[in-house]
Amino acid sequence: MKLGIIIYSNDAETVWNAFRLANTGLTAGDEVRVFLLGKGVECESLSNDKFKILDAMQEFVSKQGALLACGTCLKLRNQQSTEMCPLSTMKDLRTLIVECEKVLTF
Repeated sequence: MKLGIIIYSNDAETVWNAFRLANTGLTAGDEVRVFLLGKGVECESLSNDKFKILDAMQEFVSKQGALLACGTCLKLRNQQSTEMCPLSTMKDLRTLIVECEKVLTF
């Protein structure tokens, strides 16, 4: 299955659960793409002892999951794209929506 996950939250538990689902999908053989939008672009800074978001993100990328971050949303927060979260556009988000069989938002 092609699964698209849009993360719009900066709630640590919500983001952690989204990446847990994304990693579960990859382990099951799904093609999974994650797009960080709005407050979701803050997710790299949300990791803590209880919700190890950065570890989950690194696992996702190491399993060949596609991770994209909204460039406009990053700029609004004075953030830069990172190697783990490359700069993307609304065109990339639209492509994710069109090409994936299921799209979930968190």
